[in-house]
This record gives sequence, C-alpha cells and structure tokens, in this order.
Amino acid sequence: MTTEKSESLKNNIVPAPGGLGKKQVKKNSGKGKGKKRLAGLSRWLHIYLSMVSFTILLFFAVSGLTLNHADWFTSGKELVTKDSGSVNLKWVNQPDTNKINKLQLVEFFRNKHEVKGALSDFRIDDRELSLTFNGPGYLADSFIDRETGKYELTVTRFGVVAVINDLHKGRDSGKAWSWIIDISAVLMTLVSVSGIILICFIKKKRLSGFIIAAIGTIVCYLIYKLFVP
Repeated sequence: MTTEKSESLKNNIVPAPGGLGKKQVKKNSGKGKGKKRLAGLSRWLHIYLSMVSFTILLFFAVSGLTLNHADWFTSGKELVTKDSGSVNLKWVNQPDTNKINKLQLVEFFRNKHEVKGALSDFRIDDRELSLTFNGPGYLADSFIDRETGKYELTVTRFGVVAVINDLHKGRDSGKAWSWIIDISAVLMTLVSVSGIILICFIKKKRLSGFIIAAIGTIVCYLIYKLFVP
C-alpha cells in the first residue's frame, strides 16, 4: 500500500527550477485541458473572424447610419437622364400579347442604352408597353407605344449613398449579395458568441464584462419599451 502511494507521489513530482530540489505539481486534468482548448479556440475565432469580416461589418455599421439618416445624405443627389427612340414595330404590335418577346426588348435596352439592374416590372395594355429596371440606387423606366414602336426612357441614379443604403437592405441587389448579407449575419453572431466565451476565461474582467453587457441589453430594451411607438 505504501509503495503504491510513493509511486503516485513520484508521478506528480517534477524538478524545481535550478535543480534546487523538487516541487509537487499537479498534472492538468482532462477538464482543465478542455477549458484551455475552448479558451484558445474562442480567442482564435474572435480575432480571425473579426479580421475576415472587418470590411463587411464596417460597411453595415456605416450604412446603418446613412440609412437611418437618409435625408442628410441623399437630398438633391438624383441624376435623371431621358432618351427616346423606336423599336422594331413587329416586336410590340402583336395582336396576341403572348407573342411579344420580352427578352428581345430587354436586351435591346441593355445594348442600346446600357440599362442596368434587374427587370422588375413588364406590363402590356392595349396601347402601351412598359418596362422597369431596378438596381441599388438605380431606376430605369421605359414606355413604348405599341402602334408606332416609339419609346421614352427615363433613367434615375440616386447617388452613392442610395446605393449603399439599398445594399444594406438587400433591395434590388440580386442573389449573390443576399448571400453576403447571410454570411455577414453568421460572422457577426460568431464574433459576438466567441467574445462572450472568451471573457469567461478572463477572471479580472469577467464580472465587469457581464455587468456592462447586461446594462447595454437593459438600456436597449428600455428604449424600445418606453420610446418606440
């Protein structure tokens, strides 16, 4: 029995610095190693995800301000251009409106007038045909006379800030940008969660950190509860 205890003690003894003697040191338990790994992983995620997402997070922060105060930045910034011309009469003067080639008309305006944005509206009535193109900070409307083939095109560019605001909202920005918004939301969540986990391992800052987080949450809730109609 004594021999077993001696062996156990020997396993937990390591040489002291400078060879002056021996000092008992407890080996790291599995639980301790797990905590260390979690802290290291949280730190790694927090740092590198913050750097990877730096540009997109900054973009959404700035565009949130410009969007919330759109009148500060966008008033009087619109640039309107008008044009006119004619399309092939056969394209629009069809008794059966189902035979009107939508793609042909869209490509005509894209090639001739460099119209951008996605086609958001295509309407046909007895006398007129209209097309609307929308993009971030961009609007193009065309009205075509079905009897003559003549058209009028109006293009409105709302300025850089309007582009930023529409990108923030994901309006008329396409599928690829929609993915960017989703990815940035995931990154923001991971950065926030990894930050909370990380502060759990900083003993000196842990309590004050949670108190500040709680205060921020309560303040936001009270503002919503008391001042939001």
